[in-house]
Amino acid sequence: MSRGLLRPPVLPATGFAPKGEEPVASSGTLSCTSDWGSHTILEDLLTDSAQQGLSGITPEKLTQWVGGGFDGVIGLRYTALESDSVRAQWTVGPAMHQPAGLVHGGVYCAVIESVASVAAGLWFGDRGSVVGVNNNTDFLRAVRSGTLYAEATPIHRGKTQQIWVVTIKDDDDRLCARGQVRLQNINGEKKLGQ
Repeated sequence: MSRGLLRPPVLPATGFAPKGEEPVASSGTLSCTSDWGSHTILEDLLTDSAQQGLSGITPEKLTQWVGGGFDGVIGLRYTALESDSVRAQWTVGPAMHQPAGLVHGGVYCAVIESVASVAAGLWFGDRGSVVGVNNNTDFLRAVRSGTLYAEATPIHRGKTQQIWVVTIKDDDDRLCARGQVRLQNINGEKKLGQ
């Protein structure tokens, strides 16, 4: 389902690279040991968070880090990272429509998964990784265009799992979709997806 945020991430087989560099090709996953020179964006995030706590990870750095995967394809941009809330936004385009010209439900599910995973990973921190194990999304209002805003807030943050609710609203602050994601906390240095 989702990738771990702050420990070895499970990323697409074709990775992302800093501006001006080609993505790294891989037969499997990329982890924090994959490198585009002397260090990775993830290593920067980990260093900043270790030195400064949550304040060391900025929405801009996070957006850059996840920008090579699906989040980047749809233009998801993180706007706020707080201990009890993560917010992101994106602009709807025709490539996100289903045949009737409305935002495809899978886009809502994916955004909800991404924002909940980021929130859970930030909270779990250097204790290990988090992975999504259930995503239940309701579609409440049809959308054709405009900017959509997602916000994740915790329902439960325990020793072995977390539950986050994510709401998606439009420019007029109307609720368009709502989802709940349950995530498993994985302690230690286990490799995800292996």
